[in-house]
Amino acid sequence: MKLSQAFRMAFRSVLANKLRTALSMLGMLIGVATVIALVSMSEGSSRQVQEQVESLGAANMLQVSITGRGLTTSLSKDEAMEYGDIDNVEGVSPIVNGSVYAKYGTTSESYTVEGITPEYADVRDVSFVEGRYIVDLDLTNYNKVALIGANVATDLFDTEDPVGQTILLNGNRYKVVGLLETKGDSLNGSADDKILIPLTTAERLLSSNGVKSIYLKIEDTGKSEETQALITAKLAAKFPSSTNAYRVVDQQESMETLGSITQTMTSMMAGIAMISLIVGGIGIMNIMLVSVTERTREIGIRKSLGAKRRDILTQFLIEAVAISGLGGVIGIVIGYIASNIIGVVMDTETAVSLAMVGEAFAFSAGVGVIFGIFPANKAARLRPVDALRHD
Repeated sequence: MKLSQAFRMAFRSVLANKLRTALSMLGMLIGVATVIALVSMSEGSSRQVQEQVESLGAANMLQVSITGRGLTTSLSKDEAMEYGDIDNVEGVSPIVNGSVYAKYGTTSESYTVEGITPEYADVRDVSFVEGRYIVDLDLTNYNKVALIGANVATDLFDTEDPVGQTILLNGNRYKVVGLLETKGDSLNGSADDKILIPLTTAERLLSSNGVKSIYLKIEDTGKSEETQALITAKLAAKFPSSTNAYRVVDQQESMETLGSITQTMTSMMAGIAMISLIVGGIGIMNIMLVSVTERTREIGIRKSLGAKRRDILTQFLIEAVAISGLGGVIGIVIGYIASNIIGVVMDTETAVSLAMVGEAFAFSAGVGVIFGIFPANKAARLRPVDALRHD
């Protein structure tokens, strides 16, 4: 029997029992749709985090956090800037940070404030869209000037131009000299909710004794480990016999770790959803076994007319694959629609890749083959005489 004839007969049999076929596909449909929806959410979140981290220039950045021990709990600005002399370090940005209440008119909100140096712009890749940046003269003269993020500007000034206005930070008057470029959310919170002021002024405002956070931009990421070792050695000299007084974090490693965690979560979600596909496959096997029992006489007649064992086997396998494959196609469409709805409702990014769709369809078709082999083989092994005797 030709393969095309086997396909025609298989599809005729499938369409002859539409309700039973639809119910058989249901488990496969739900499984594929669930896989597509869950994995698309995970992939979308992973891409969003990746974009956020890359937008912060994290791939070529090291972060030094200092907790200190005993009398020494921080570095001075000049000590922090000395780390720029280390080989492979392109830029240094010491930071003093904390939380303040910002007030303009009758509006008062709590925001993160960061005391920075002019190097912050290049190291952290943060620029302004209006006004000016922090300059060395602001640090030298302890100028009370500030750059504010997009959300801060909206909260405090609404539609009013913030540049040139005066705001109160914990009751101290600061002149807004610049508006920061919109950066969006990041792993450390929204970059648009920050207020930047001169580092020297921040030390007074926050009653901070020196610098406890330093960002270092490196030239060659391939030499990151060697650079970390040099930084650690310099810190060890500053904080002898106290390895817990500081921590050097490679943002690239953090990004890779995050990617690994996300991938693990994606695999777990996909694995859980795959259980639905297996259950759907068992349902298809049950229906095919029923079909074989109902069509025993038909099988006997076909065999008596010359149909070979492989012809019967092929037909029933095609029927099983057709049911699971069609369920997979419909599941892909529903999963794609569901992922878009989830993205809108939860205000999150989702991503349905062609590779994901191909794998989901291939798995659904594979389930049809695996769970269709037993009933197909049972049908193929029926002897014509026994089949024709069946009532």
